[in-house]
Amino acid sequence: MCEHDRDTTLDTLLDLHGQTLFVDRDGRYWVKFVVVRVGASGARPHGLSYSLTLHDDTGERIVGFDNAHPVSGVSGPSAKRHAKYDHKHRLRTIRPYEYKDAGTLLEDFWKEVDSMLHERGVI
Repeated sequence: MCEHDRDTTLDTLLDLHGQTLFVDRDGRYWVKFVVVRVGASGARPHGLSYSLTLHDDTGERIVGFDNAHPVSGVSGPSAKRHAKYDHKHRLRTIRPYEYKDAGTLLEDFWKEVDSMLHERGVI
């Protein structure tokens, strides 16, 4: 890969590893980042293992983007064939997520965080 083809937002994402940040004035809602490089594989072709999560004051994850386990957007016998590791959680719902690059992942995560905080009247 040429230097000009490099995903410069990847450094930003990797720098967030281990960070926990409060996202409201009262310190009741917080985000946590776990991001590490791994060998590229069929499950993680982008060479990352990641978990970006928003938690409420009880510690429950209410928004999350990760690739810890496979999920399928379809049901039935073909579900395993269509399973992808990249996915997002919103409350109790899990949907496949189409990973494009680190910057888009961060943008999509913060949009979901803002949406959830608005829904809950936090911001």
